[in-house]
Amino acid sequence: MKRISIKDVALKAGVSIASVSYVLNNKIDSRIPQETIDKVKHAAEELNYRPNNIAKSLKTQRTHIIGLVVADIANPYFSQLARIIEDEANKLGYTLLIGSSDENVEKFEALINMFADRQADGLIIAPVENSEKCLLKLQKQKIPFVLIDRYLSGVEADSIQINNYDISQKVTEHLINGGYKNILLVAYKTELQHLLQRTQAFLNTLEKHQIQNSQVLLADKDYIDRDINTGLENMLQNAVKPDSIFFTSNKLAVSGLKKLTQLGINIPQDIAVAAFDETEAYELFPVPLTYVKQPLSAIGTTAVKMLNEKINIKNLPLQNVTLHAELHIGQSTKSNHI
Repeated sequence: MKRISIKDVALKAGVSIASVSYVLNNKIDSRIPQETIDKVKHAAEELNYRPNNIAKSLKTQRTHIIGLVVADIANPYFSQLARIIEDEANKLGYTLLIGSSDENVEKFEALINMFADRQADGLIIAPVENSEKCLLKLQKQKIPFVLIDRYLSGVEADSIQINNYDISQKVTEHLINGGYKNILLVAYKTELQHLLQRTQAFLNTLEKHQIQNSQVLLADKDYIDRDINTGLENMLQNAVKPDSIFFTSNKLAVSGLKKLTQLGINIPQDIAVAAFDETEAYELFPVPLTYVKQPLSAIGTTAVKMLNEKINIKNLPLQNVTLHAELHIGQSTKSNHI
């Protein structure tokens, strides 16, 4: 089937090709009569005209495609963030393509290469461990990108983060002020700096308050249920049992809450619980949870705005934006100690 061209639309409307181009590219001004605009739009609709984006991209050196690489699209944090970024990108005329690396560096590199091959105008990236080499290659290729959620110490790049250390300190202080003395931190085995900041804030706050009985349970990202099940079973058999738990991600929290329910642990009567991030799964739990709410809307809108500036303005100085999360206090940390 013959592809409908601007020339076909012009012949159908009885106007010049230049007039068609102005109307279809929204470059209408007072020189083009309304009658001509109506004729062009009617003709384009009747002919089912579709613009040749490939030819347009060759001419403008732009594809108006943005790539988004998230760590795990199944995680509500990233799925909600992806929706926000897509809406913001669409407002600026971009099409968003999304890939999930599943925290796997090989899959991450394959996604980055795919977006580069598709000639995406820029990328918004949640990097995985050991992806420094891939990001440095992107910089050499001069493909604009912005890091979200996490950053890598070996890569100087535009980034948007939250106040991981400060908010984790606030969660720990909240538990301590509630009279809890045997606080368990459940975190990932990782080298990602934003997660290490959460753990370090916890340990430093305990040291500040001279609390010595607390523990850290580290879970492998690929074996969360296994590690949490075994860890909680062992710790709850100790002479000094945890009286409260701080989960540093929503996936860790959901796994831990399932196990505590199986063990017949009452929250907060037996153990208080606080968690990072939101998820609809918390709503299934009978007790409103204390959790850290990340500013998803601000993260998404800021990422798109920053990337759009990098695409359109060359040699901008690096921007490292820190946004502030909030602690939402629920009944899961209601103290029985004071």
